[in-house]
Amino acid sequence: MRQSQLFNRTRLQLAAWYASVMGVILSVFGGMVYVHMARSHFEAIDGELQTIAVSLRDRIQPVLDTPGMLPSQGIPTVPELCLVGQPCPSASGSSHLHVFGSDRPEPYYVRLTNLSSHVVATIHTPPPSPRFVSAFPHSKSQISLINFLNPSVHQSTILLKTATGEPWGYLQVGRSLAGYNQHLTTLKTILLVGLPIATLVIGGASWWLAGLAMRPVYLAYHQIQQFTADAAHELRTPLAALCSTVEVTLADADLTQENARTTLQTVERQALRLSQLVQDLLLLSKMDLQAWPQKLQRCCLNDLVSDLVEEYSALALASQVDLRSELPRQQMLYIQGDEEKIYRLLTNLIVNAIHYTPAAGRVTVALCKQDRYGVIQVQDTGIGIPIAQQARIFDRFYRVETDRSRRTGGSGLGLAIAQAIAQDHRGSIRVTSQVGRGSTFIVFLPLAKEGG
Repeated sequence: MRQSQLFNRTRLQLAAWYASVMGVILSVFGGMVYVHMARSHFEAIDGELQTIAVSLRDRIQPVLDTPGMLPSQGIPTVPELCLVGQPCPSASGSSHLHVFGSDRPEPYYVRLTNLSSHVVATIHTPPPSPRFVSAFPHSKSQISLINFLNPSVHQSTILLKTATGEPWGYLQVGRSLAGYNQHLTTLKTILLVGLPIATLVIGGASWWLAGLAMRPVYLAYHQIQQFTADAAHELRTPLAALCSTVEVTLADADLTQENARTTLQTVERQALRLSQLVQDLLLLSKMDLQAWPQKLQRCCLNDLVSDLVEEYSALALASQVDLRSELPRQQMLYIQGDEEKIYRLLTNLIVNAIHYTPAAGRVTVALCKQDRYGVIQVQDTGIGIPIAQQARIFDRFYRVETDRSRRTGGSGLGLAIAQAIAQDHRGSIRVTSQVGRGSTFIVFLPLAKEGG
């Protein structure tokens, strides 16, 4: 329970970090989008106002004679202008379309001011605004964009000159920013609503991703726990036997030399078993940490198989098992590997085959070439392995028949070591078996390059 809480807490912390980082990224990105959209839209409005201002300037300037004054008859090219103090022409939809274009739905206005900033003429009624302050020296003619304190209005101002080049006054073209502000409000609402929703979705996805990230850690932690428990159990059995043997011997008041010798032999066997188990555990630990140094050299599989069969012939004979080899004729197979490790791999397979084969049985070690691999088969006529258990026989401390394994002194680590060695050489190992008919362990090892 505590382990589950520990992993859930870690998973929650990872998910919180993921969600927080993504939330910050989305917030920054959303802010950048908002600023970019606002700036782009505002620049489009500026360009629109400038275009209208320049167009009106080109239509108005040719009829300007006296600075600050318009002709009494008005400006024929812009009949919509309403002179201050004179009746304005009747407003019509066509006049608006004529001045500002048919695709401009926003309310625009135009006003002409003299150099003292007094209004001379207008088109449409300008909104209330602070007093206009000239941004131009009289000697220059350029466009100035002026933002009023009223945030719902934007205006462009341009210097007008008479036909002789004298400064006449200013032309101001403005428009309402209601649509612009509404657009920004909508965008802001979308971001303010969308970002929390996106953060919640990211939080859920982060929880799921954290679970995926934690799964290998949890499995590794569980395997370590299982490995520790199994190792403790394996060590406890021979230690308990040792303690029991010693206690019984010490309690014997009439201990003879022969009984003492028998006891010491039992202790020796248990000590050897403990020593072998510890060596296997250390070996697996080194292989897990990749701390077992590789002594790569060119190894002849033919010689290895032949030597091992000869070496374990005595063990097979004692078990009344026929041990034989089948080697390819006139074909030597070489690998680039660690001869000591390969020796250990094949030893585990051959010894297992002998131990699990009944008297009068047969163990065959065959070598052949298959594509780019050297294939070693260790086949026995033993008890076989149930199909349901074949997938687990390479697990550490796993036994198909616990009682028999204990009688033969097996620790359940031999096949795990064999698989680790095969994988360490970029090879593989698999098993085929039928209960009552025997098993075949097949090892694939990549062959060395010719002349390598």
